Amino acid sequence: MNNLKYTIKKLGFLLLAGTFCNSAFAQVIVTDSTAIQESPQIAAVANASESGRFKVDGVAAVVGDYVVLESDISKMYIDLQSQGASIKDVTTCNLAGQIMENKLYAHHAIQDSILVADAEISAQVDQQLSYMTQQVGSLEKVLEFYKKENEAEFRKELFDINRENMLASKMQQKIVDAVEVTPEEVRTFFTNIAAEDRPRFGTEVELAQIVVKPEIPQAEKQKIIDRLKEMRADVVENGASFNTKAVLYSQDPGSKSSGGKITLSRQDPFVKEFKDAAFSLQEGEVSQPFETIYGYHILTVDKIRGQQVDVRHILLIPDVTEETKKVAREKIDNVREKLVDNELTFEEAAKAVSDEKETRQSGGQLVNPTTGDSRFELTKIDPELYGQVSNLEEGQISNVLTGQDDTGRPIYKILTVTKKYEEHEADYARDYNKIKELALRDKQLKAIEEWQNEKIESTYVKVNGEYRDCAFSGNWVKK
Repeated sequence: MNNLKYTIKKLGFLLLAGTFCNSAFAQVIVTDSTAIQESPQIAAVANASESGRFKVDGVAAVVGDYVVLESDISKMYIDLQSQGASIKDVTTCNLAGQIMENKLYAHHAIQDSILVADAEISAQVDQQLSYMTQQVGSLEKVLEFYKKENEAEFRKELFDINRENMLASKMQQKIVDAVEVTPEEVRTFFTNIAAEDRPRFGTEVELAQIVVKPEIPQAEKQKIIDRLKEMRADVVENGASFNTKAVLYSQDPGSKSSGGKITLSRQDPFVKEFKDAAFSLQEGEVSQPFETIYGYHILTVDKIRGQQVDVRHILLIPDVTEETKKVAREKIDNVREKLVDNELTFEEAAKAVSDEKETRQSGGQLVNPTTGDSRFELTKIDPELYGQVSNLEEGQISNVLTGQDDTGRPIYKILTVTKKYEEHEADYARDYNKIKELALRDKQLKAIEEWQNEKIESTYVKVNGEYRDCAFSGNWVKK
């Protein structure tokens, strides 16, 4: 589409931001916009003053209950450029069309009674502000960069932007969620592709692995638990700062610098033990040490906000010893030797000795997280994994490989290629799932386009000034 139309990517959509700093907030990249060279087209719209503030220099369009300002368009251009996006062929018409589409989705989300919880938006604003503050050093510097008088003003603007984007995203998802393809539609889609235009699929492999992890001695675990109990007692009995202890001692890289602070709801993808602790405490309470797959934690609740809680936690990770690493290495060496001598099948060995719970019962079979099936296209897999399997033939066993788990502790693994599919032109029977995905993607795009065209006609839309001459893909001007 000519106006940066929403593009389906894999199973969802990438929603480009369309208002003040939306794209910058998505990535939270703070740059000096005064150093960015604007194109002549955008410069005419930006009209920045010497102070760096943008003049609201006119209404470019109205879509339903939303207004698109000319300054929004110039800001979107700068945001895209600050993130390194290609802006070579981007025009003010492209950007105006993109922003109007975003407004259209948000407007009809409200009309369709799609709800976005204020607490969810506020939590996202908190995370954005926290990350931006970490990036530049202080909240004052963030406010100075974005030319905001105070935190409340900035929070309000962030809140409105996030609300609009969430509404647009949910509206968009509602449209595509209703789209399905039948086997007959998949066949028709495939047969309508000219033979010379049919896609080629690169070499693919199905993989299995066996993982052996060095054991953590009980004495090491107890040492960590005792240390956390001491920290808890210092906080509860002596009034020591939980925040300070998290900064000094926590081994969670994601929250350490913010004093262990995390905002979560029951729907967020945290491990069960962590959520159970977070939602079982009252404000100000400090938990006893508890274990997750990442290590041992203590946790305190800062604030309960409806279905969300603000917590702080301290994570300590017990370590393995040289002795347990040696035992684990000998174990996997022994397993590999038996596999090479055909004393065991790979599936039998995985079920018997692998420490990876997610794959053990399936005989070590890996699932591609991108596609959800068992095939991995060699040119698209992680470079490290590519180096480990690219030269393996079907049934061949890799050498013992040393890696790390999520906590940074060493693990040992062996891999095998259970099936290999050489590069080939798309074949309906052999590649049905891939072709089905392409057919679904095509149908979703058509549904989006039909919905947009229909809603443009039935929604109040007014395009002003030079933007009436833009060659939009939709009938925004209603000529």
